[in-house]
Amino acid sequence: MTTRDTMELREATIRSQYEAALGLVQGFDHAPRLAKAVEVAAPERSPGIGARPRFRSTVPGMAARSTARPGGVRLVERVEGLGDGLLSPLQSSALNALRRGLAIALALGETFAAQSGLGELKKANLEGRLPEVKRAEFTELLAAEALAVLYTFANATAYLLAPHLGSTTVEIGEVEEVLTDNAPLALQGALWELDQDIAALAEDETRLVAVIAAFCEALMEKVALRAATAARLGAFTNGSWRVEADGLTIAGFKPARAAKGGALTMAFKKPTEVVGNHIAKYQSMRLAKMLMAYDFERRLNPFAELGGFIFTFMGDGKPGTGKTTLIQMMAGLLNDYCKVAGYPFRYQNFSIDQIDSYQGKSGQNAKAFIDTVLDPTVIGFGTIDDIDQVAGKRGDRQSSAGQQEVTAVFMGAFAGANTVVRGNCTFGMFSNYPENVDDALRQRAGARFLVDGPQTREDYIDILAMLLGKNHAIPLGQHDLYAAQEIKRAVAASFEGHSRPHEAGLVKVWDKVAAEIGPLDTIAKLGAYLKAIQQADERFTGRAIKNITDAVKVRAMDFELPDEWMENPDLFLFKPYDDKLAMIRGLMTPISVDMVVQEINRYADSEFRYADKSDEVAIEGMVRDFRRQEEAKRRYVEGRG
Repeated sequence: MTTRDTMELREATIRSQYEAALGLVQGFDHAPRLAKAVEVAAPERSPGIGARPRFRSTVPGMAARSTARPGGVRLVERVEGLGDGLLSPLQSSALNALRRGLAIALALGETFAAQSGLGELKKANLEGRLPEVKRAEFTELLAAEALAVLYTFANATAYLLAPHLGSTTVEIGEVEEVLTDNAPLALQGALWELDQDIAALAEDETRLVAVIAAFCEALMEKVALRAATAARLGAFTNGSWRVEADGLTIAGFKPARAAKGGALTMAFKKPTEVVGNHIAKYQSMRLAKMLMAYDFERRLNPFAELGGFIFTFMGDGKPGTGKTTLIQMMAGLLNDYCKVAGYPFRYQNFSIDQIDSYQGKSGQNAKAFIDTVLDPTVIGFGTIDDIDQVAGKRGDRQSSAGQQEVTAVFMGAFAGANTVVRGNCTFGMFSNYPENVDDALRQRAGARFLVDGPQTREDYIDILAMLLGKNHAIPLGQHDLYAAQEIKRAVAASFEGHSRPHEAGLVKVWDKVAAEIGPLDTIAKLGAYLKAIQQADERFTGRAIKNITDAVKVRAMDFELPDEWMENPDLFLFKPYDDKLAMIRGLMTPISVDMVVQEINRYADSEFRYADKSDEVAIEGMVRDFRRQEEAKRRYVEGRG
């Protein structure tokens, strides 16, 4: 197995390439070999608009696009020509991103040449002493360097431009001028085609950024396809480099992701399309509104300050009970709320695909996922689907090294020494088999969403009617459609159902404590109940108590922020932080004994349920091992006889 270690791409190395990068941005001549120059027609004018051309600088080459040399590439002049003679901040950001991206690419090319042996071959070639037997290797390494440099340029530039992207999108088409003779020529070809695209598609600075970003994405796609059949790329694909100043990690032909919100293509679900799962549905809806209370200037959420914010939660249930639907519902609510408020929203999912065979890479992927969602400049929602498969159980011989790395990263991120809960994001861990999740990681889930699907007769009628749709004439019959899904009534009944525990092991503890001390109506009696639970299951630790008290504080905020506050941001979202804090305080309700008892039972039920299943799975595994040992002994004895 090849080890991928992350190395630092030194800032001094990058800055040493600034002069060369600036020269490429300022201008060079290039004769296209694979693509054709674009004929740019003069823009049509609407009736009533004067024919006087907008101001152009008198700098040679900037007077008009039609007078520019066909092979001349002057990106600085091209960008300046989109404005009124002075560079705007956005134009300056675009040019700086291009120069920085080029410098990073050239520095990476220099590193690649040193590590692959290309540097020595270049020197020998310049001195006229390159052996003939090395010609083929030299050509292949030059092509590999060109591909690595091209991809890094596009990757770094797209990453640096991401925070400046708006809602404008541009269709670029396929990049054609991809040359692999050597790295300098490859960059010139790419920049020539980018210049052509800017001339044809960028009427203003907003579209300028969109064009550059779209071109970089298309270039990465084209280069990655070429790289799939190219030789001698190991020095690039087997390593990764970190650019600390930008927070950028270059890891082969994988795109980096910058801090920005993005458009989602998920099939969203409305709350009315979620049948059953009343508590999970209610808490998801409330959590979506809680996230929207985040204050971008203070970088803090009033709910986080008051102690009623859900930073991590565990959603568990049998297959087909609605976990994916809940994710789609919550992501849809957040997406809609953020669109109204103009907030950037980012949804990320971490799945088994991100477990890598390279040592340390799985941990890097997990850390990148966490950092992406934690970004304080966005509203973030991160999900970890099938966490029992993604994160390994410590001590489990069947867990891979990558799964163990992921477990360590998640544990540190969700409740580590450096964990800061700002209230701009939440993480949901989902599993059909939560008993297979590491105990310590599972306990870092501050809230539990039992996803048990439809339960009652009314639930099953509602879900059947909803899924059948309207293309039928079957009468509904004696039923008040969706009345059972009325959220407040359903949630109240669900919470009351936890006034007594459900799991057999916890029922025994409850009955014993009730017989000894009577009703749990004081803090002392509640504490005695918690101690009795700990004696029955030693995994019920102080972290469990913290999760329970956090859940109780959430219940103290057992109110839903009014829909009008989400529809009209001026009513709440755009108010100063202190005003939002005061408005939330005014809606809070006192903590009651019933709340505490119900939350203790809800949490402890889930722990007993997980522990019982976990123990049973372990026992079944040991039984299988014993049976295999007995069969092996029998065959061994028979073989000797």
